[in-house]
Amino acid sequence: MLENRAKLIRLMAFDVDGVMTDGGLYLSDSGEEFKRFNSLDGHGMKMLKASGVEIAIITGRTSRCVEARAQNLGVAHVFQGVENKLETMLHLLNKLKLPREAAAYMGDDVVDLAVMRHVGLAITVPESPQLVRAHSAYITQRGGGHGAVREACELIMSAQGTLDAQLAPYLK
Repeated sequence: MLENRAKLIRLMAFDVDGVMTDGGLYLSDSGEEFKRFNSLDGHGMKMLKASGVEIAIITGRTSRCVEARAQNLGVAHVFQGVENKLETMLHLLNKLKLPREAAAYMGDDVVDLAVMRHVGLAITVPESPQLVRAHSAYITQRGGGHGAVREACELIMSAQGTLDAQLAPYLK
């Protein structure tokens, strides 16, 4: 069942805090926000994109460092300050002309549930609340900001038969 869902994915969207990061909010005395991203996660996103899956970021917060991270990874679909994540996902699916079964979303809190319940594949991290875990098709072994995104990317590539091709250049 999980593999069948993952085979259909053409769009993988991620929340940021608690998924791409450990969920901590680092603020300086001047109010500037810092986030710690995992390089393994970033490379997983790049490989998934190279395998033909569109990548998106949909987050409720707005941060310059998220914009910089998305640019660094080549993520074209970045939505920050989003109050209604489902509405944003529906807009993106319409723009890309994809059915909801072709989308996956990785979130970690109740604010992500509406979109997670609508897409073909909902993924979360072990630290998420029980309600979120209950509505997820897959719970990563690794935590948010500690390789969970990479794990999700590899899950999809493995199901689609593209993981070996993405790893092959590193095995020469």
